[in-house]
Amino acid sequence: MSEPASPFKGKTGLRRVLNAAGYSWAGLAAAFKHEDAFRQELFLALLLVPLAVYLGETGIERALMIAAVLGVLIVELLNSAVEAAVDRISLDHHLLIKRAKDMGSAAVMLALINVIVTWGLVLMC
Repeated sequence: MSEPASPFKGKTGLRRVLNAAGYSWAGLAAAFKHEDAFRQELFLALLLVPLAVYLGETGIERALMIAAVLGVLIVELLNSAVEAAVDRISLDHHLLIKRAKDMGSAAVMLALINVIVTWGLVLMC
């Protein structure tokens, strides 16, 4: 026998897609409203994406530069989600909470380094 489906997963088809889109927009709006780093990175993306279209000589170059920038936003959203969940559990200082937040911050830093390396390689070659 198969496991019963989650009681929270009742929608299928187009209704599920529309619900998921609504949840995604709500997540983006929450990040924009509550996360300073996300706002800063979003404004940077609004500058860099058109610049990538202008500076990239091929579709692949443009795609690589834009993907690197979008990667920062994706990692920042995941980092913010981890931080929100951890803060919901406890605001106390705890080694594991610090580790989780530090690892999320490190992921964002690596995504930013990826932008620098990708753009540098594309523009230098």
